[in-house]
Amino acid sequence: MYAPADLIPISALQHYLYCPRQCALIHLEQIWEENLYTAEGRLLHRKVDRGGREARGDVKIVAGLPLRSLALGITGKADVVEFHRREGVWHPFPVEYKRGMPKKHDADKIQLCAQAICLEEMLDLPVPEGALFYGKTRRRLEVMLNAVLREAVRETAEAVHTLMRQGVTPSPAADERCSACSLADQCLPRHLSRRDAASRYLQSLQAEI
Repeated sequence: MYAPADLIPISALQHYLYCPRQCALIHLEQIWEENLYTAEGRLLHRKVDRGGREARGDVKIVAGLPLRSLALGITGKADVVEFHRREGVWHPFPVEYKRGMPKKHDADKIQLCAQAICLEEMLDLPVPEGALFYGKTRRRLEVMLNAVLREAVRETAEAVHTLMRQGVTPSPAADERCSACSLADQCLPRHLSRRDAASRYLQSLQAEI
């Protein structure tokens, strides 16, 4: 179990899965820069970030619900949690809003699953599924929160905690991810990757002497 002071943001899991260096720049070095993609995401979240509640028959909708899991050491805020009443019990169903399109990788699903694990710990109720709402398609993608995703959440949370404890920012990847990253100018991926390559070359020469 983690102490409240040691909790990391749920968003850090997605940042880490996208790029460990980006995660360290944001959450370790406290560097942030907005670009078109982050601005679109911020506008999409504007309504849910204000919070609020509404009811529609057997469904209650809560926006901006605070979340935490002491078991995994994560905390954050759910965009929307729908509570569906079945047999007198209100069952939580998290909905995460994303600006773009469904991804080929599972980072969005892992973030959603992390929210579900928080809800399960907080409410002592199972959360077997949730949904991702994508701004480009204007459609929901329902996600079964299976054992594979849950294990990925645990592994990623542990990796981020390790990163934060060690306090070392990883080397840049300098690949196709950099073109969409808002921190490309701060990261200097190509410059630093060339410098790292030169350093490794010099070390190899010294080893041969």
